[in-house]
Amino acid sequence: MALSKLEKRIRIKRRVRGKISGSSELPRLSVYKSNKEIYAQLIDDKSGKTLAAASSREKGVDAKGTKSEVSAAVGKAIAAKAKAAGIENIVFDRNGFVYHGRVKALADGAREGGLKF
Repeated sequence: MALSKLEKRIRIKRRVRGKISGSSELPRLSVYKSNKEIYAQLIDDKSGKTLAAASSREKGVDAKGTKSEVSAAVGKAIAAKAKAAGIENIVFDRNGFVYHGRVKALADGAREGGLKF
C-alpha cells in the first residue's frame, strides 16, 4: 500500500529526529509550514521546553510579499529572539520537509539574523 504525503513526511521526520536533539546550550530549531503560514521554535529537548518561537501570524513579523519573503522574515524574527535569550548556535530540524523554498528561506533568514547552524 502506498504511503500518503503526510505519512512519508512523518517517516522522514522520525528518521531525522533520531539523529538530532536539542539542549539548552544547542537548541533545536524546528520548522513547521502549513499552506498559508510558517512557524519556527527553538526547543530544549532535555527539559522539554520551548525557548523561543516565531511565526508568520505574529504582529512583529512583516507578513507582506511572497511566502518565501515572509519565511525569511520569520527566520530573522526567531534569530532576534534567540539573540535576546543568549543563543547563538543551533541544530536545524526541517521536520521532514524538503530543504527547499520556504524552509530554505527561513534558514537563510535565521543565518542573516546571526544564528550559526
